[in-house]
Amino acid sequence: MAKKPAKKKISKYDQAVNKYAHTVKMVTSSTCLSCKTQCARGLAYIEKMSKPGAVGHGVPCHLTKGKGMK
Repeated sequence: MAKKPAKKKISKYDQAVNKYAHTVKMVTSSTCLSCKTQCARGLAYIEKMSKPGAVGHGVPCHLTKGKGMK
């Protein structure tokens, strides 16, 4: 009886596109305020958090992007 060839494991995510997907840091509005190069996403988050009663969990900062795993 011949062995069945092993199925190739298909990745759920494309590694070339999502190379740095999980290496950005979540920053708070205080970090965005003190940033030298403020981005549009950070400015929008600062504006959202400046309203009374706003609850936020941070925003991913593209400036803290690190190296992905090979």
